[in-house]
Amino acid sequence: PVTQSKDGSILVAIHAKPGAKANAITDVTTETVGVQITAPPMEGEANAELCRYLAGVLEVKKSAVSLERGAKSREKTVRVDTPGTTIDAVLQRIKAAI
Repeated sequence: PVTQSKDGSILVAIHAKPGAKANAITDVTTETVGVQITAPPMEGEANAELCRYLAGVLEVKKSAVSLERGAKSREKTVRVDTPGTTIDAVLQRIKAAI
């Protein structure tokens, strides 16, 4: 679920579950990371909350996390722009948050 783009950014495949009781990473499969978000899927609220939550989990600045693809879908790709961050480090932090 975590890859590296040609420019060095880390890309994380997300299966979003908006409208949950609490923000949480629910599971990590070979294809996606399941993330439940409290914000409703309206006017980009859940997307913004997803980026804020992932920034906290990954211990990076909020500005380093952005939505790459899937603004209107539950299947999303999130970009993490932090120099020196590795795929393994991102996966470890995600798995530690389950």
